[in-house]
Amino acid sequence: MTTGGPRVRATFWLLDAPQSLHAQSRRMPDGTGLGWFSLGDEPVRDRAPIAAYENPDFASAARNVVSHTFVSHVRYASSGSISVHNAHPFNMRNRLFAHNGVVQGLDVLDSWLTEVDRALLEGHTDSERVFAYITAEIRRHGDTTAGLVAAVRRIAAELPVYSLNLLLAEARRLWALRYPSPNELWVLEPDLQRPGRHLGAGHEPGSLDLEPAGGARHVPAYVIASERMDEDPDWRLLEPGELLVVDGLRATSMFPFEPPAHPLTTADLSAMEVSSQV
Repeated sequence: MTTGGPRVRATFWLLDAPQSLHAQSRRMPDGTGLGWFSLGDEPVRDRAPIAAYENPDFASAARNVVSHTFVSHVRYASSGSISVHNAHPFNMRNRLFAHNGVVQGLDVLDSWLTEVDRALLEGHTDSERVFAYITAEIRRHGDTTAGLVAAVRRIAAELPVYSLNLLLAEARRLWALRYPSPNELWVLEPDLQRPGRHLGAGHEPGSLDLEPAGGARHVPAYVIASERMDEDPDWRLLEPGELLVVDGLRATSMFPFEPPAHPLTTADLSAMEVSSQV
């Protein structure tokens, strides 16, 4: 989620929505994490290898942390052990990252990383290695969008891919990719003609229950999620291959990718991988 500037609490989406992260964690219990940006726009994370509904620190942070940009994740492990270092979001070079999907060929992906890139790794997931490679390409290109596109294009051309849904965040900026199609990714866009969706406890359709940090009640924001989190009719399913770039409250959709050269189906996945994607 990002407001593009004003700092808010994200309590509704994290704890109170019908499909909040707290609620989803009963189906995805292998880790939880919340990332945000400090007053100095440094990424901050609180992660644990337990379910959000069992984690009092997650509930406390959800009620108290204020930021303009949040990335939160509940994990159903498909690779790597259940440990804090494998919990999302990941943090590299002042960016936060979360991933939903399966990418195989990690030995090949590792060969693309330099020692400098590998030094950023803490865990053993496909997700973190994908992020390390994206981070390396961003450094090479000097531009976040160009680096992300270059990295995903090479992964799609050379590695077996089931799904590469991802969310990348910088301070006040988000990149959301649905690729190719097996897993869904949704966006709830702010209604800038009607700034300030309602903040009432009843949560009407069309409302955005943010809790602003400074007392203002009307704060437009983009919310991106792997499933619709409430009954709002304005949730939009991203198209397969759509890269949504949100800069402040300006959003652009791009379609820069060809289909994967080595697509995976559920028949190609392990039982653990299949269960994590359903």
